[in-house]
Amino acid sequence: MELRSETELTREIARLRTELALREREAADNALQLERYAADLRETFKQERARSQELARSYTATVRALSNAVEARDAYTGKHAERVAAYGIEIARALGVTRPDAPEIEFGFLLHDIGKVAIPDSILYKPGALTDEERGRMAKHPEIGAEIVRGIEFLQEPAKVVRSHHERWDGTGYPDGLRAEEIPLAARIFAVADVLDALTTDRPYRPASTFARARTMIVAGAGTQFDPCVVEAFDSIDDATFERIALEIR
Repeated sequence: MELRSETELTREIARLRTELALREREAADNALQLERYAADLRETFKQERARSQELARSYTATVRALSNAVEARDAYTGKHAERVAAYGIEIARALGVTRPDAPEIEFGFLLHDIGKVAIPDSILYKPGALTDEERGRMAKHPEIGAEIVRGIEFLQEPAKVVRSHHERWDGTGYPDGLRAEEIPLAARIFAVADVLDALTTDRPYRPASTFARARTMIVAGAGTQFDPCVVEAFDSIDDATFERIALEIR
């Protein structure tokens, strides 16, 4: 084997050092490019997140404006939808629902009565009992409400609550006569929260019940009007929690 001269070895070492320095510069350039790319991605993500948050705020403001417009027609139920939404979120949380405060749940609660904008004042504000024909027209408000929001993309899930909020666990509700788990879960949760608020607020025809009394009445409706599992979750929440919500939203 021929041994290299000292000069050749020196040259080879110099060449290797040059090659190594070149590779190190390339690696540094690549690292810098990756860092810049990562910074661009972070900035893009921040901008997209800010846009998404702004869009979400816009959606919420729109839904609340619609809800307020509906409730402005009925002086007796002021902020009913907001309280029901708050009660419903607490019940959903106790039931173990993932993201109980998700917009698709809250928006459905807030907009449940939007169909009443199409009900004549003569029916909506009638002080006495409704005729069969008037009751029939009133019973159309879930279908009307679902039709109002049907074409709005971000309200597709809430529309299920709007349409089904008067369905009953035993199948005797309306408009579709759904029973048990055919009823969307959010609508089953809403049914309990809705009755809780109705019972515990003053109405022209009766004073408000206590939360303890309302609880007894709701528990008695498990398996007929209400989903038993939803009622069980509701019953696990103490009266103080609901009373706090009622005081905050009035």
